Amino acid sequence: MAQIADNAKDGADFIVTTHENPTATILPFEKKPEITRQEALEKLKELRKLYRGEPGSFNIREAIEDGRR
Repeated sequence: MAQIADNAKDGADFIVTTHENPTATILPFEKKPEITRQEALEKLKELRKLYRGEPGSFNIREAIEDGRR
């Protein structure tokens, strides 16, 4: 197992099989880039606009009503 982990760390992919049927995949771990606090706040502000009904934004009430039709 250590050899598989080392190879995955170096970029190799593995498919685990059970009775010749694929059951799992082992992939190299990909660390996600971290964002700053300011970047996170800006993203939250963008999301808030979608649900506040500001001009040109997504209107949750309209979406609910559309779903009922």
